[in-house]
Amino acid sequence: MRRRLATLGAALLAAAASVLFFVPPAYAATGLHVSGRDIVEANGQKFVMRGINHMHTWYAGQTRTFADVKALGANTLRVVLSGGRWTANTAADVANVVALCKANRLICVLEDHDTTGYGEDAAAYSLDQAADYWISLKSVLAGQEDYVVINIGNEPIGNTNPGQWTAATVAAVQKMRAAGFEHLLMVDAPNWGQDWQYVMRDNAQAVLDADTRHNTVLSIHMYAVFNTAASITSYLDTFEDKGWPLVIGEFGWRFDASQVDHETLLAEAEARDLGYLGWSWTGNTDPVLDMATNFDPAQLTTWGQRIFNGANGIKATAKEATIYGGAGTPSTPPSNPTTPPAGNACTATYATTGQWTGGFQGEVRVTAGAAPINGWTVGWTYADGQTVAQAWNATVTSAGPAVTARNVSYNGRLAAGASATFGFLGSWTGANTAPALTCTAS
Repeated sequence: MRRRLATLGAALLAAAASVLFFVPPAYAATGLHVSGRDIVEANGQKFVMRGINHMHTWYAGQTRTFADVKALGANTLRVVLSGGRWTANTAADVANVVALCKANRLICVLEDHDTTGYGEDAAAYSLDQAADYWISLKSVLAGQEDYVVINIGNEPIGNTNPGQWTAATVAAVQKMRAAGFEHLLMVDAPNWGQDWQYVMRDNAQAVLDADTRHNTVLSIHMYAVFNTAASITSYLDTFEDKGWPLVIGEFGWRFDASQVDHETLLAEAEARDLGYLGWSWTGNTDPVLDMATNFDPAQLTTWGQRIFNGANGIKATAKEATIYGGAGTPSTPPSNPTTPPAGNACTATYATTGQWTGGFQGEVRVTAGAAPINGWTVGWTYADGQTVAQAWNATVTSAGPAVTARNVSYNGRLAAGASATFGFLGSWTGANTAPALTCTAS
């Protein structure tokens, strides 16, 4: 599993190299691809990853994770696979992973974890072996370029001879292209993904130039190396200045002072339109990095609440890929906007935030009146046969067309005029008109 650096023997150095600009030629294939610094879909719509990591290779039976993460607002899931260092994920299993991503309208970043710490960890596979694993899966990945990103190898070089990263990564990218892969490729940095010796920062142009499809995105993992705002902004500035495509493929949170400054990371990622994928849903040997307890989305940890529901977090910033009908689709205006009521009361507004054939995503905003409230209950009755399948930030129950939503432990108390929101996924046929809502405060 991912290894965090406990100490560093060298100080982080400021970027001093002359600035080079990466200007990719026209892209000839379809699917997700790089355009300048951005990832875009086949139709040219920018796609910014907002999601998390899921350790599928060790928890292959936890397939509900795909729906749970989507219900919490993610648009991307990075899925951990193995070609043999651990129990190998077969072509049939990987095909099912892709199908689960598509069924839940997630972009699927598939990564081979076998390479973690190569050169320092004797059990690690080389990037060349990782490329062979992907080639063995080509029959189930070809044609999925709209939905799948291939992360060739996780944290592919440790701290021993990180300089080998450049040649090994160039060779792996070229091997993938020679095998006929058209997918967007993602390549991780050395130094267990954290690039504290700046090998990727200083040599990425060689990797980008080696890709005959000009369709590679660089990935940095941010943990203890990036424990100050300055270290984060300096690193991101360098990639932005050079015009290189970058995502933050893994990161944790600041559970103590030595850890990554996740507040700066999230704010900078949002300001720069950089994708991010937090580590990780659940199952860590270091449980402080779990976002959910026992794979239960109703038991989000401090980290889980922060990344999904906090400022610059997933719920606030994620846009669904247009291949699923999201992103550029305008939200439906609230059905019954009102001003806050007087006294110990509340109002609620209903909006459809995304819609596709047979399904939709909705959001309800609850607003307290002129006095604080300690809890709220929202009710409505569908007229067109809609049903609610999953919900987040509220406990939702249904009895036929009647739906009742009650606050959860952390969002019931509202100051006068303050609001809380909850979301849900539903199904519809024929029509999807917005219902009238009632709101009762306690």
